[in-house]
Amino acid sequence: MATSKVSPYLDELSATSLWHMSTRLPRLIGLAWTWAWRAAPWDTAATIGLNLAAGVFTAVGLFAVTGVLEPLFTGGPTPERVLAALPSLALVAAAYAARALLQAGAGWAQARLRPQVERLTELHLFDLTSRIRLDSFDDADFNDTMYRARDRGQYEAAQVISSAVDFLTSMVSIVAAAGVLAVLHPLLLPLLALTVIPDGWAAARAARMRYERLRDLTPGRRRKWALGDMLASRDSAAELRAFTMRSFLLAEYTRISDIERAAMLAVARRQTVTRLFGEGAGGVATAVTYAALGGLLIVGAMPLAVAGTAVFAIRTAQSSLSTLLFALSATYESGLYFSDFLEFSRGAARRLPEAPTAQDPARLSEVRTRAVVFAYPGEEEPALDGVDIDITRGEVVALVGENGSGKSTLARLLAGLYTPQSGAITWNGTDIAEIDPDALRARIGLVNQEYTQWPLSAQRNVTMSAEADGARLAEAARLSGADEVVAGLARGWDTILDKRFADGADLSGGQWQRVASARGLYRDADLLIADEPTAALDARAEKRLFESLHAHAKGRTVLLITHRLASVRMADRIYVLDKGRVVEHGDHEHLMAGGGLYAELFRMQAQAYEESMPRKHDAGPGTSVHSLLAEETPGLTH
Repeated sequence: MATSKVSPYLDELSATSLWHMSTRLPRLIGLAWTWAWRAAPWDTAATIGLNLAAGVFTAVGLFAVTGVLEPLFTGGPTPERVLAALPSLALVAAAYAARALLQAGAGWAQARLRPQVERLTELHLFDLTSRIRLDSFDDADFNDTMYRARDRGQYEAAQVISSAVDFLTSMVSIVAAAGVLAVLHPLLLPLLALTVIPDGWAAARAARMRYERLRDLTPGRRRKWALGDMLASRDSAAELRAFTMRSFLLAEYTRISDIERAAMLAVARRQTVTRLFGEGAGGVATAVTYAALGGLLIVGAMPLAVAGTAVFAIRTAQSSLSTLLFALSATYESGLYFSDFLEFSRGAARRLPEAPTAQDPARLSEVRTRAVVFAYPGEEEPALDGVDIDITRGEVVALVGENGSGKSTLARLLAGLYTPQSGAITWNGTDIAEIDPDALRARIGLVNQEYTQWPLSAQRNVTMSAEADGARLAEAARLSGADEVVAGLARGWDTILDKRFADGADLSGGQWQRVASARGLYRDADLLIADEPTAALDARAEKRLFESLHAHAKGRTVLLITHRLASVRMADRIYVLDKGRVVEHGDHEHLMAGGGLYAELFRMQAQAYEESMPRKHDAGPGTSVHSLLAEETPGLTH
């Protein structure tokens, strides 16, 4: 992917010349300082102020050294020369002592600043990831950007600040040294710059090489991270062993690691060549500088005392300029990674839901979808294509269809988790895109087939973000069967449902399904969406949950998605989806009489029961297959 298409910051940082570095970085440094000020204004001010003050005292010490050397190199008795140099020597000592104290204070402030900046950037990143539209997580490019931001980008703001402080401190020292050299002889100043510019260029070039290679490797590194998680995760540990996946995963991990290693070794080789060139050029420039200084001495253009001061000034300035260029290079490198964080923040901000323009939703009267079209990122074929359905308060509405027909996708849209590309979903006539998402979801309960096993207490796994209400909790647990699960836990509702933590408990798939069902039932919702709610339950638990959903449906609205068609026979309305479209709808009798897809699927399930039931039931010749099917899996009835 071309960097110019994904990050305006990389366009500005694409050149590695010192000129571009010095002209393009100020805005990036300014952004980093903005984050620092938001995180800890006093520590930010102390870091800047104390470091600049330390730089000033470095300059004071340098000028004082000139006062020490000049009397020492003049004629006269040695004791008198030493005595004449003592005041300047005392000033040097005082200046460097003050600098040491200021640097210690600056170091303390800077050490305090880093964790506070990192905390702020981390919270900002997770605030965005927890609010962006759900379809963002289906976008591979966005996932690459998010990985780079989390991998290193979010931590580089503090490093940009540290390097920028070093740069400013060195700049003060250089200004002082340059002033001394300019006074001693104007030729020394440009020669001094030539001694360190090659090193600075080489450092910047090497940093850019590494960053570009790491950016190119992002998809592979993200896949390697996922494979590593599978190799070291409890969630995948059982199947890894059961299906002997260890060798395959290790081989795949090794293959990707080898590609990354080869790429980084090639970068290291190129970096070494670049640095050798920079250091060689810098060495030649240093030799030219001292040769010029010697020439000035030979022709008598500079006294020996002045030459001694010049040598000290050159060494000091060279050291400061090297520090400055190193800091500039470090700022540049950190800025490249920090730009990943800024790139993610800008991209994520564009993926946030629109600000609500309608009032919070009132109690549900009706939900409608009209001409709804939705496609997942990167998919050419839409998952939903022109879907119209109606759900009225107090109804039980069912969505049925074969796998991949769009049932679960439609449920997620109705729950406000996805936004259609076209068409509208309305709640009491108001487009849900205009409603505050949290206010809308507060009126919707969800029993999801893809539930999350939160490493929290059993109670929090049911109540989620809501306040605990003992009566509602007990009722939701009774209806879902979660009460039997909790009764078997050592610490009851306070048990952590994760064996990776002390006193944690491990639940079976069916037990987790009951807890997840209790989640949806606990919320006092106008609309309950049950998406394959019995997928992991045994027959007894399935019967109990469907009876609970029937009881819960009184006075409420239920949207049921299930492949067990006997469970939807008594629904008020059944919508049949096929390849993202509603192909038929009506009640059970109407759909069976129509002889369409619903009737075909229902008869296929009935035939399977007809073939197996004689071995389970002493059914007479007049027993209806449909009645046996209904007995096997009770449906929702009014």
